[in-house]
Amino acid sequence: MSDRVGVITGTGLYELEALDRRRVERVETPYGSVRVFTGRLAGAKVAHVPRHGPGHARLSHQLDARATILALREVGVRCVVATTVCGAVSDELEPGNVVVFDDLHFPSNRLPSGELCTLFGEGYARPGHWIFDLPYSESVRRAVIAGADIAGLDPWDGGTYGHVDGPRLNSRSEIAALTDLGVSAISQTGGPETVLAGEARLPLALVGYVVDRANGVGTPTPPHSIARHLESSKEVLQSMLVASLPGLAAERHEPPGTVFGFDG
Repeated sequence: MSDRVGVITGTGLYELEALDRRRVERVETPYGSVRVFTGRLAGAKVAHVPRHGPGHARLSHQLDARATILALREVGVRCVVATTVCGAVSDELEPGNVVVFDDLHFPSNRLPSGELCTLFGEGYARPGHWIFDLPYSESVRRAVIAGADIAGLDPWDGGTYGHVDGPRLNSRSEIAALTDLGVSAISQTGGPETVLAGEARLPLALVGYVVDRANGVGTPTPPHSIARHLESSKEVLQSMLVASLPGLAAERHEPPGTVFGFDG
């Protein structure tokens, strides 16, 4: 494993502006080809995948997170920070908040294609189960929170990420059910990335930037405000990454939980 830090970014953040010595590597995986942008950022070696592609070429239901995770593993990253813009389910969250999640709600465990979300039994690894308490790497979370503090972002430490299917957004009834289940914020990409990184033994932290309130949560967020927060998210998330990367690159991170495998 190299000393690269993996970065996955989402809606609005398609390029890391300060990435120096930028190169593009085309990484082939059993699930498709992935363009990985490598270089240096804040003195750290970085491998960046904008999950939606340039200009948001692919919507959430057109993604295969298996390709993204295996591509980052192939280029030897030591840990991964994934970012997502999200909708607030908790009425304590407001647009503009940064959340470093510590738990996951993804009961369907399905990819957009309807396939089960797993790498096991697909020629990648011997059959097994990922066993964990909490699904995100605590040391990666701590480094990200420290960086967010340095950047003056006052991040939320913890919260449950809820994965929902797209491309449509959710009804009031659906959001009310997620509220009862303790979900803090939702988006349409983080569930599979979390599970697959766990199976691939890649320590991962998931960071959300709230751009609106989910349906039925407080006062609706008007479209012009959503657009403004989407634009702000680019600068905010990049400042967090720049401040976090030295600590992320300096530390050896352990993936959460363990994989209980079968020799067959």
